[in-house]
Amino acid sequence: MQQIEQISYKHFGRCYRLCNDQVDLLVTSEFGPRIIRFGFIGAENEFAEVDFSLAIPGHGAWRLRGGHRFWHAPEDMIRTYIPDDEPVHVEEHGGFLRVRQPVEPGTGILKELDISLALDRPSATVAHRLRNHNLWSVELAPWALTAMREGGTCILPLPSRKAPDPGELPEISTITLWQYSDMSDSRFCWGRDYIRIRHDRDQDAPQKIGALVTDGWAAYLRQRNLFLKTFAYVEGANYPDRGCSVEVFFNDEFLELETLGPLTRLEPGASVEHKETWQLICDIPPLENDDDVSDLILPIVEEQRANEP
Repeated sequence: MQQIEQISYKHFGRCYRLCNDQVDLLVTSEFGPRIIRFGFIGAENEFAEVDFSLAIPGHGAWRLRGGHRFWHAPEDMIRTYIPDDEPVHVEEHGGFLRVRQPVEPGTGILKELDISLALDRPSATVAHRLRNHNLWSVELAPWALTAMREGGTCILPLPSRKAPDPGELPEISTITLWQYSDMSDSRFCWGRDYIRIRHDRDQDAPQKIGALVTDGWAAYLRQRNLFLKTFAYVEGANYPDRGCSVEVFFNDEFLELETLGPLTRLEPGASVEHKETWQLICDIPPLENDDDVSDLILPIVEEQRANEP
């Protein structure tokens, strides 16, 4: 059974708590939109909680804080890092919360989240919505970012490969690198079917990669708890950052597991939505190779998709 209540959580202020018999999540109301916690009831937060500020020209300071946040791509220091320090409007809608940020100054974009928990499973659904309040069209893409707690391993599926037709040598995917990306970093494990990224508290060099993940899922395993995201991949769509539907940023404090929707030209008053479904599964053993991922994680992905609303 799902319940919604208001509580005060650490230094994050007044939050809305959604819970069922297995998991709970906390939505901030004094800033955001932000989901600051998701985890098993009474257990550790699977999301990272961090205290980091970045000075942004013309905007003052942007605070990272951690948890799950919502941006629009492509990334730009002026447009992307607008501080989200103002209170958000929260509405209870018989089974889900709607969280709305005031229209962003300078961009004219309104961000909105619809957040719900499954009644009887450790699963949540988050619909991310951008609405254009300008008098002109804007090209953008929804961008959902989740800061995961330290010490886990991220799993990204590569597109499945089959024998090409005779005479064809088709390309199937992309890997995007940033100026500070280092493919020789020992935290990367490059497999045939999956990329695994190990978070290491003792390695502080920041890294980022992006990939065209056509299977519509990504995951993070920490202390035998698996956090799974599923999302819709749109075949043939134009994705940001040279074709990325998933991006991963990590440093010594946390790992961000990010999904993106296609680039969309929003006309005045129009909106675009990007939905993620989350599931938290316990007692998953370490994943040592591609076969482990296929044997243990793919059945969970299929079950998740079967239960998606």
